[in-house]
Amino acid sequence: MEYTYSDFCGYRQLNFKFENRDAVVVLPSSEPSGKWMMKMEYFGAFPELECELISRGWHLCYIKNRDRWGTDDDSDLKVRFADFLSKEFGLEKRFCCIGMSCGGICSVNFAARHPDYVSFLYLDAPVMNLYSCPMGFGEGEALGDGGWQELVDAYGFDVPTFMVYRQHPIDKVDILADNGLPAALVYGDSDTCVPYKENGVVLEKCYRERGIPLIVEGKKGCGHHPHGPSDVPAMADFIEKNAL
Repeated sequence: MEYTYSDFCGYRQLNFKFENRDAVVVLPSSEPSGKWMMKMEYFGAFPELECELISRGWHLCYIKNRDRWGTDDDSDLKVRFADFLSKEFGLEKRFCCIGMSCGGICSVNFAARHPDYVSFLYLDAPVMNLYSCPMGFGEGEALGDGGWQELVDAYGFDVPTFMVYRQHPIDKVDILADNGLPAALVYGDSDTCVPYKENGVVLEKCYRERGIPLIVEGKKGCGHHPHGPSDVPAMADFIEKNAL
């Protein structure tokens, strides 16, 4: 494997190709713990939590998606990537999914399809109801610039077929709970792009009823951005305490 090197928040970043996709591993400067996280989409955006975990000995990894909608082929690629990372870098099989916005789709779909690879789900303003975002059928705003067409193209069906589609992330929360996957939910109470009550709240209700480890933070007056918990060290503590 050929690597090039760059900087990520003061840590060494390895850049390479895996199955012809751009891939990244960020190395901790302290003694590695074997624990790691994968940024499921939007690598480099709002990295404060990732930097905190790296400072505690975690690796940060990323592989470029074909699209941002959590398709099965991208999920299956991540399994092969995870297996490679375990062999090449000595990382644990399970990892923490860092899912912000559409990264929430990637996280939940991956976790429902491959729960034995997940140690924790960090979901920040996660898109979980596709009728809400990108379609804008509820209180949320429709995603502009052809977002809905991007979605149906990724899934390989037309809009009428999508109207009876019942494999949204919100339809898979019972699978996550059945597997006892701990989670964090962070959202802005003024988010008009991905309204929490149409998206993340479904997971919150399920987890509360089932007694699955969960922390929820609603940020007052916050819209879809900025992502990230208000208390980064406390969130990192919760992840380290509850990760499988």
